[in-house]
Amino acid sequence: MDKNATRYNVQLYIYDLSRGMARSLSPIMLGKQLDGIWHTAIVVYGEEFFYGGEGISSCSPGGTMLGPPDTVVELGETEVSEEIFMDYLSSLGEGTYRGDRYRLFEHNCNTFTNEVAQFLTGGSIPSYITDLPSEVLSTPFGQILRPILDSIHIAPPGGNVINGGRNM
Repeated sequence: MDKNATRYNVQLYIYDLSRGMARSLSPIMLGKQLDGIWHTAIVVYGEEFFYGGEGISSCSPGGTMLGPPDTVVELGETEVSEEIFMDYLSSLGEGTYRGDRYRLFEHNCNTFTNEVAQFLTGGSIPSYITDLPSEVLSTPFGQILRPILDSIHIAPPGGNVINGGRNM
C-alpha cells in the first residue's frame, strides 16, 4: 500500500428486519435460535450502499425507512477511490446485482455486501450473517416456507437506485 494514498473507512451496517421477533419466535417456529433476520449495507465515502429487489441503491447513512442500524461493524479501510468504486458498482448493477436477480436465500443484500467488502478491504462480513439462509433452510419449517419466501423482494424504501432496476 502506498503510504500517501487516501484511505477511506468502510463500515457494515446491520439491521434486524424482524425488530427482535426472530430471537423470540425462531425457537418455536424453526426449532433453533436465530438472533435476527439480517439486512446489511456497506457505508463508505459518506454513503450507504445496499442491494434489494430494485437493484443497487444508496442513501445517506441510516437514511432508509429502517432508520439507524442495530449494529455497526468496522470492516477496515480501503484505498479504492470513489470513482473506481462507483464504476465497480455500475458494473455489478448491470449484471450480477440487477434487481431482477434478487433471491432472498441465494442472492441478497448480504451476498452483495460480502462481495463489496471483499472488493474494498479484502475481508468478509461476519459468517453469522452469510450463514443465515442455510440455517433457516436446514429446518423443516424453513423448507415449507421457502416457496413463499422465494417470492419476496426486499427493497428498503428511502434509497436512490444506482442502476440495475427490474426493468433492465
